[in-house]
Amino acid sequence: MGVVGLELVLYKLKIVPINSQKIIHRRTIITAQQTPTMVAHSSTPIISSFSFLAIIASLLTVAVLPATASAVPLSTSSRWIVDESGQRVKLACVNWVSHLEPVVAEGLSKQPVDAISKRIASLGFNCVRLTWPTFLATNDTLASVTVRQSFQSLGLSESIAGLQSNNPSIIDLTLIQAYQAVVSSLGKNNVMVILDNQVSKPGWCCSSSDGNGFFGDQYFNPDIWIKGLTRMATLFKGVANVVGMSLRNELRGPKQNVDDWYKYMQRGAEAVHSANPDVLVILSGLSYDKDLSFLADRPVSLTFSGKTVYEVHWYGFSDGQAWKSGNPNQVCGSVVNNMKRQSGFLLEKGFPLFVSEFGVDQRGTNVNDNRYLNCFMATAAELDVDFALWTLDGSYYLKDGVLGMNEYYGVLNWDWSDVRNSSLSQRLSVLQSPFQGPGLSQSRLHKIIFHPATGLCLLKVGWLGPLKLGSCSQSGAWSYSSKKILTLKGTYFCIQVDELEKPAQVGIICTTRNSQWDTISDSGLHLSSKTLNGTDVCLDVDSSNTIVTSSCKCLGRDSSCDPESQWFKLVDSTITSTSSSPIF
Repeated sequence: MGVVGLELVLYKLKIVPINSQKIIHRRTIITAQQTPTMVAHSSTPIISSFSFLAIIASLLTVAVLPATASAVPLSTSSRWIVDESGQRVKLACVNWVSHLEPVVAEGLSKQPVDAISKRIASLGFNCVRLTWPTFLATNDTLASVTVRQSFQSLGLSESIAGLQSNNPSIIDLTLIQAYQAVVSSLGKNNVMVILDNQVSKPGWCCSSSDGNGFFGDQYFNPDIWIKGLTRMATLFKGVANVVGMSLRNELRGPKQNVDDWYKYMQRGAEAVHSANPDVLVILSGLSYDKDLSFLADRPVSLTFSGKTVYEVHWYGFSDGQAWKSGNPNQVCGSVVNNMKRQSGFLLEKGFPLFVSEFGVDQRGTNVNDNRYLNCFMATAAELDVDFALWTLDGSYYLKDGVLGMNEYYGVLNWDWSDVRNSSLSQRLSVLQSPFQGPGLSQSRLHKIIFHPATGLCLLKVGWLGPLKLGSCSQSGAWSYSSKKILTLKGTYFCIQVDELEKPAQVGIICTTRNSQWDTISDSGLHLSSKTLNGTDVCLDVDSSNTIVTSSCKCLGRDSSCDPESQWFKLVDSTITSTSSSPIF
């Protein structure tokens, strides 16, 4: 083990002080019988003869590299995630894949790691959900394979050249050191990290028969999993920007059951907290992380508090092709009700809910995804949830046997040089800022009128109007009375119907029926009123983002219509607009 390794272990155990001048980097030599190919692609975890202390010492040699992130330990306060002062911190994350066969964060052959980290921050994300496979932490030999060796074993010569050019300081690091280097780069750019245990055996996730789905599956030994969680929690203890650990991604498959979920998830949570009490402990549900309904009647029993977060996944394809084949109002209403029954109820029970995966085909041509996203945006704003968008990755080194596969759900383009869809990124950015929470009460509770199809909000208005959409940071503060009147707070102005197919108007006589707005349709996202002559209308948006009133769309069962322009959500907020005066 050596003097340096032993001293590092003793230092971490608070037994001896550390002499930083004595720290050196070490790599375990792979013998001829343990080639990178054998290690990286073995069907079972290779547990070497190295002792537990030896591997921890080897890992800790890298862990002492300084972190410059400004994040502080986070905790929970009822349904909110908060910092040490008790102020809400909204996790606005993006997923970054590091669990595929190379076991290296994707994109490092395309761009320098620091450039990617800076890009993440510039896009408004304050957090990365960084994936890792269990075997990286439990297979001692795999952890000591270098990046170059891993890529050579997979025949990724082009990626090696790209890594040599873009990240020469990483290519000859071990896989675990490379993972740490990515975390460190994110920290230097003030980006928090959630360590996400995506799979056990490196490879794409997920199917119900891949051997990674549930406790007792081929590659999912609960004891090895606990060991992996413990080692990763220990390795990143004291690394300021590592603020949470997701225990396991998308539990699934024929073996899944509630009793084993409680047995092992509670063990995993306790192991992580014992090894690293600073991090949030994030628990996923069953059925590909869609179902946490069992928690309604049987809470988790843990010895610690103030650190537990639950996560859920929600995609358009989570409901097959329902969005494309069904009426959008009906599908949205049904899916949202089901989501709230299976996971959303946890917010009311006083637990944070982290939507740790959602996303769409960013080419904008997938009807199922496009319809889903409008509904998702409305719900995510309403619930003001923490989230992680899938995915940052513009392409993969190797996925499903394909070299350089393009990822159309990726925020970045194929060569990671730019944003794939800037208008979609701008639209999603509204979710990155909190609408309310502890320490953020700048004004009394009010409503903002959110338009999910554009990611914009109804602005402050004056007597001369017109009503327009704009940045939600400049949103008007509205009240919605028991008489269903939408009034700009602090004024006498209310929203009224003029005539069908005309711009909505602002009035001060707010007792007539053209001032009353009902939320209608199965989605609850239409705002409907009547003209003075009794014609039913719905709020709508024209091509210039002016609010108009039109005939209500898609209230029947027609699956071919699209009501997105008429969907609005009244969202609770306590955030003061940056616009100080109405727009006249």
